Amino acid sequence: MDLGVFKKSRRFAVAGVLTAALAATAFAACGGDDDTEDATATTPAGGATQAATTTTGSTKTSYPLKVKDMLGRDVEIKAKPTTIVALSPTTVEYVYAVGGTVVGRSQTAEFPEAAKQAKDIGTSYQPNAEAILALKPDLVVADSVIQSQPQLRQLVEGLGVPVLFAGAESYKQVLDGLTLVGQVLDGQEKAKAAISEIEKAKDEAKAAVSANKASAVVLIAGRDNTLYSAKSTSYAGDLLTVVGLSNPAANAPDSGPGFPGYTTLAQEKLLEYNPDIIFTVTPGPASVPRLSTLLPNIPPFRGLKAITGKKVYELDVPLVLEAPGPRVSLALKQITAAVTGKAAAASPAASASAAASPSAAASASATTAPR
Repeated sequence: MDLGVFKKSRRFAVAGVLTAALAATAFAACGGDDDTEDATATTPAGGATQAATTTTGSTKTSYPLKVKDMLGRDVEIKAKPTTIVALSPTTVEYVYAVGGTVVGRSQTAEFPEAAKQAKDIGTSYQPNAEAILALKPDLVVADSVIQSQPQLRQLVEGLGVPVLFAGAESYKQVLDGLTLVGQVLDGQEKAKAAISEIEKAKDEAKAAVSANKASAVVLIAGRDNTLYSAKSTSYAGDLLTVVGLSNPAANAPDSGPGFPGYTTLAQEKLLEYNPDIIFTVTPGPASVPRLSTLLPNIPPFRGLKAITGKKVYELDVPLVLEAPGPRVSLALKQITAAVTGKAAAASPAASASAAASPSAAASASATTAPR
């Protein structure tokens, strides 16, 4: 897992997770995972990621092409790119979703399977300029969330090759990114098809929520056992808003400059929220106990509606933290399955691996985007 994605990104992630001791001690201090770094976050230079615009409305790209990327930069593409390097899991997925391929990829980009054949050019937070240039790319697709940080942006823009910034911090930005990359790579039809599938998944989730009114939170835990809940300004929180779930933490205060989009959640506050559904996210290796399996074992939480109703579900880390992008349709399907009761809820006795993959989500992944 690329812990860099959890270190300095506005997508947010708290490095480290609750250990098994938490279930017995209800947030008593524990050692944590020494191999996991604490998370920090910064705001992208030049402002937030924005919608991209192009100079043509045609479904067939004509070159040379001028576009504005998702940092608002003017980019000229002289000919159809054929040698592409993508600098994050999100940007790799954008390229393949619109029918392209990459010759270079960020170290932890593992989807789709074909991308693993591309050259490793370093992590998203430490791309190797020499490795990138050795591939002689005619386009570098940089992440408008991660590589907008000043030092990384300077490195990327100094490569001397066309650079397109695309990324995602919200549902809408996923669609914007697909549209932009599809335009640049002459893959508009595939981009439209991907967007259609995503919007179908969104509509199904909204319909499920409409028929099953519910409140929900998305929780993640830090190394110090602090719980954080996604606000509407986070990617995960935005998905709750998009489908119409009531998120009691939507407008709560930010936990601090290190974790924009998430709020620190005291035990008492979670008891006050008492949501119908709890989604959890557990960054870390598969051997780490899933937060969804630990919460039901914590005495103060045993009376929560989500726990007594067995509606605690683990969301896949790549879908909501590591690689926001075209597979948002799978995240939406996980949410739909949870709302309708068709997902496998976490069990206190379940293994970490079983809890990490609700059956409905696994089925959706198998039919749409196998990892």
